Amino acid sequence: MMKKIFILVFITSILFSCKCQKTDSVAKLDGTWELNYITGPRITFDGLYPNKKPTINFNTKDNQVSGNNSCNSYTGKLVVNGNKIDFTQPMAVTKMMCVDGQQGEQTYMSTLQKITSYDITDDGKTLNFISGDIAMMRFTKK
Repeated sequence: MMKKIFILVFITSILFSCKCQKTDSVAKLDGTWELNYITGPRITFDGLYPNKKPTINFNTKDNQVSGNNSCNSYTGKLVVNGNKIDFTQPMAVTKMMCVDGQQGEQTYMSTLQKITSYDITDDGKTLNFISGDIAMMRFTKK
């Protein structure tokens, strides 16, 4: 009987520690990040974002994601499980007219929809968004 209780306590403690570890990993997303690399376009990064770099802000407690795509603000539900992340859910986006950087705004939002996972490196200072096994976007912590 004592052996069964010990095994139950042991398994419970392992499951609890695994859950905390995932929560800590997701919690590293919290805060504001600024884009410094995006793959795909043939225009330079500074050409895409001449006035303002896009940002993304995570609030893991409330499961919210928001930010600015270099022109307009956006907000939506944060869908994350471990290092998997999903931006395919509809987001609310403001509709300001932006003459400079319109292509950058479109590139940012369309690339965001392709992201399937993330990785945080450099002691929590760099956030990489990945599609499949290709790094598509890179952010630095603000």
